[in-house]
Amino acid sequence: MLELQNDPQYKTLYMVADAHTVTTPYHVDELKVNRREVVIDYLAAGLDPEKSIIFQQADVNEHFELAFYFSSVVSIARMQHLPTFKEKVKQHPQHSTMALLNYPILMAADILVYKAGLVPVGIDQEPHLEVAREIARKMNEKFGTDFPEPVRFATKGEYIPSLSGTGKMSKSVEGSYINLTDSKETIQKKILSIPTATTAGGEMNDGVKTVFKFAELFIPEKVNEYKKQFTDGSLKFVAIKDEIALRIYEELRPLQEKRIELEAKPEYVDKVIQESAEKARGIAQKTVNEVKQKMGLV
Repeated sequence: MLELQNDPQYKTLYMVADAHTVTTPYHVDELKVNRREVVIDYLAAGLDPEKSIIFQQADVNEHFELAFYFSSVVSIARMQHLPTFKEKVKQHPQHSTMALLNYPILMAADILVYKAGLVPVGIDQEPHLEVAREIARKMNEKFGTDFPEPVRFATKGEYIPSLSGTGKMSKSVEGSYINLTDSKETIQKKILSIPTATTAGGEMNDGVKTVFKFAELFIPEKVNEYKKQFTDGSLKFVAIKDEIALRIYEELRPLQEKRIELEAKPEYVDKVIQESAEKARGIAQKTVNEVKQKMGLV
């Protein structure tokens, strides 16, 4: 996010996807707090409201209006066949709602309301991006709009493995992730919990691969040395895990210190949220007005 923000060839918008939360079971009080906490995390990490638009999805009603117009060119069957919809229905069989079914349509609106051409997401989001491209094509063909067909912007940190050793790190999967606010001791405990092996050598299992992925990200200068130790059987997993945990904490410490400063300035955070929403709405309103004209609604 920071690299993209500081590259003059890009105009960046960073959205807190609070409305997407309601597609699966959630706690209202937690959502109220968490949507603001994410903004604070972004600011603490170094996102600059003078360079990027940092906004909360639910503050920009144009996303939801555009999603409804988009839903007129998408079939129910298309949405039901998406792998993510099937997975979520399995996870929450009592919560198979229209909001969940329409999730990819709202995601398309999140992107296309700003006519974004590049979306920095992981490979797991590719099926949803394909829906966004299909919608852009159909809207352009049927109504003469000028939506771009957005493509995935692959980045170095697009895939962070889960601490469980399988899949990716996700806040929706307990035990899989490290919080930006975790203490040194908590990070050490979590990294130590990655399932590896009793002894080094032989073929790497998923947990060992995860440890080396973290090593590549956080201690790249030591990776070859540790791989050699693994191959000859001398690697102590606790040693590599401790070093990774320490480096992660060292990288997060400035963010955590900045976060404490921001928490003491609630009026500044409120100002960023309000002004960013206004900037986002300014762009989004133009797109929605264009679409309404093309569809005969003005």
